[in-house]
Amino acid sequence: MNTYDIIIIGGGAAGFFAAINIAEQNPKLKVAILERGKEGLQKVKISGGGRCNVTHAEFIPSELVHNYPRGEKELLGPFHQFMTGDTIEWFESRNVPLKIEPDGRMFPVSNSSKTIIDCFLNEADKHNVAVYYSHALKTIHKSGTHWILETSQDEFTAENVLFATGSNPKIWNLLEDLGHTISQPVPSLFTFDIRDERIAGIPGVVALDVEVKVVDSNLWSEGPLLITHVGMSAPAILKLSAFGAIELANRNYKFQIEVNFIKQSYQDCIDQLKILKHDLARKTVFKSPQFELPKRLWQKLVLASEMTNETRWADLNKVQLEQLASQLTGAVFNVTGKSTFKEEFVTAGGINLKEINFKTFESKLHQKLYFAGEILNIDAVTGGFNFQNAWTGAYIAAKAISKS
Repeated sequence: MNTYDIIIIGGGAAGFFAAINIAEQNPKLKVAILERGKEGLQKVKISGGGRCNVTHAEFIPSELVHNYPRGEKELLGPFHQFMTGDTIEWFESRNVPLKIEPDGRMFPVSNSSKTIIDCFLNEADKHNVAVYYSHALKTIHKSGTHWILETSQDEFTAENVLFATGSNPKIWNLLEDLGHTISQPVPSLFTFDIRDERIAGIPGVVALDVEVKVVDSNLWSEGPLLITHVGMSAPAILKLSAFGAIELANRNYKFQIEVNFIKQSYQDCIDQLKILKHDLARKTVFKSPQFELPKRLWQKLVLASEMTNETRWADLNKVQLEQLASQLTGAVFNVTGKSTFKEEFVTAGGINLKEINFKTFESKLHQKLYFAGEILNIDAVTGGFNFQNAWTGAYIAAKAISKS
């Protein structure tokens, strides 16, 4: 039987980050990672389109927590212990400088996730962290003061165990057997499938600042909106999918959204259109995009307002003005399903947060049992926030374990 002081289940971002910090803070401890796959850090590899969105340039804990639909209250204290600035310093002290993009996302200057993976693998090797690949956990139980773990290939024992497996139903089942409560997982980051003539044939068009509401709910968001081959995406939609994950799942991903493309009231829009009717009288509405909307989107909305591509501003009647104002400020679309956002696989669900001590990320039910990352019922909007949760939880758990 293989004996270690601490065994980490999961060779992903949180797992490696925790292992390295434990070994660094207390070199006397024997640390091992058990990874079910043939190689680890696969989510790091594909994150950010292969660039790895390490974190987000938000440096105030009370502001950062607003990006977590589940975990907002619980993460406030931990973020005061290990925050975005600490993440930046951690990587830069290991020769991995980060850069901030205009939207706040942070990536390695190299623009390659390989830089992050190489950093983890080199640090793990440097600190003698044992990594066992193709070791899927089968059983876990407590024997005296130690945990006994059986994998698909061997048996292990350790005084401390940290789970950092992300959203893994098989692991959740094992933890349920230990008495933990699991909030059942549902997708938390996805795009909306929409078939509608108003967005057909114009994939790639971006409206830079819109407001989106889910009809018959309190769910809403704002930001850029991207029209895709199958519907809508970009931050305005992704934030809505994250904060509405449970409710939208309950609706079986069939619902209506109302989009305000110009973030103006209906009446203000009518008033502005009347001015344009006078000022642009001889021009056609179709060829005169307004409100800083992309030309192709404007033309689609014009055609949806009982006009042709030859209708002049001077010839607009009351009904056409009202129709155009409605399309601009309250266009209703039927959502018929969801699609995965790129390669992101984020879920709402996981271990009930009431069962975790967030000063140490230790289980309240079992001593020497810790958790970090998305195995907990914590998830975030896109932009590096899920990784920041992983770094924070892994660091705090590592600190507690290294002192035990």
